[in-house]
Amino acid sequence: MSESDGIDDFLDNGMRQSLMIASRIAETLARRRQESQRQQEHQDAQGAHEAKARLTAERSAAHAALAPVHKDQWWDKAQPADIATAHAVAESWKDHDPTALEAAGKIRQEVLARYGIDTHDVGPDTAYLESGIRTITTEKARQEELARSQGETRTAAAEHEKAMQLLAAARAEELRAQAAKLAPEMERHQVPVEYLANPELAQALQTAHTAKTPKALEAADATVKERLFLIGKDGINGPDIDQLRKETTANINGTEEAHFKDPEFVKAAKELHDAKLLAKGGFKGTQFSSLEQRYERAEKELFARLEGLGREIENRVTGNDSGRLRDQGLKAESTSAAGYGSAEHHEKFAESLATTGANETQIRGRLAAARSEGTHPSAAVTMGKGAAKARKSGAGKTAGAERTKNGLSR
Repeated sequence: MSESDGIDDFLDNGMRQSLMIASRIAETLARRRQESQRQQEHQDAQGAHEAKARLTAERSAAHAALAPVHKDQWWDKAQPADIATAHAVAESWKDHDPTALEAAGKIRQEVLARYGIDTHDVGPDTAYLESGIRTITTEKARQEELARSQGETRTAAAEHEKAMQLLAAARAEELRAQAAKLAPEMERHQVPVEYLANPELAQALQTAHTAKTPKALEAADATVKERLFLIGKDGINGPDIDQLRKETTANINGTEEAHFKDPEFVKAAKELHDAKLLAKGGFKGTQFSSLEQRYERAEKELFARLEGLGREIENRVTGNDSGRLRDQGLKAESTSAAGYGSAEHHEKFAESLATTGANETQIRGRLAAARSEGTHPSAAVTMGKGAAKARKSGAGKTAGAERTKNGLSR
């Protein structure tokens, strides 16, 4: 063997060793990269779970904070800071939660009646609302004197947090007392204490507790089972407004963002949502109210609210606002209905659209939609029961049910 052959073997062995070392290094780097990726995926999943848990906890705390606003006793004793806190919570959640939207309406009604302050004008400025209430009720002087005597200078954020904690603690104590009272019914239906935060379930358990006849108890137990099923689907707090908005908009034509500012519309949307879930779950309702009847009531309310808002929008566009119609009396209303759909009506409608800044394409589209309607909007809500029966089709479905894309199976 020549000297050159030995060198070649040496170089060849060195190359193989280098390749083996490089391969091991690459394998180590690949394992580290895979481990890093797994850790990152775990952290992302953990973060999403924690964020969802925080949102659920915050929503439950908001419900606890808003629960007292529906009680007259609370309003009789509530301090300005309590009212401001409840208002802040309702304002921050009302676009996402039906309970908060309803509470916001109740707060506005009570504050306007008791203190002459419209919370629509106040908006999210809770400091302004609190100051106004203190001035009107002279509570401001007493609170300032108390603060000076104690030497306290608490911030608004600290007061808000303390108020939330107190309200949550009071709500928890209330639930414990309620659970002790309803213990037999809760044991029969295997209801956890925290489920009493759902007002519909708590009411159903109370009804079962006070039922005097087997028939009444059977109906109450059926309602309890329905509520437990719905909690299993939507959680203790039920669907939020975003979920109802997405579902209702997809299933009912004509639904707009403005409808979800109306607490009654949101309530009907929730009832329709519940009825659909219960139907899919095989529930039939009770002997006092079938599931189909509840579905039809909710559907009828939704369509009535849709038509009502449509009339308001058209009246504003054409200048026929509600105040002017009331001043003109029934004669003007009948005249408007008689001329509805005429060429003159459409011409005035087009002129009014032009004054609002609508372009030619938009005007043509709105006129085409208006011409497709042959009945004045007011006629739709003044039809008697005889006319309503015409909604039944040969297949036994109501017109309202046919207008929804995914209605109740019957």
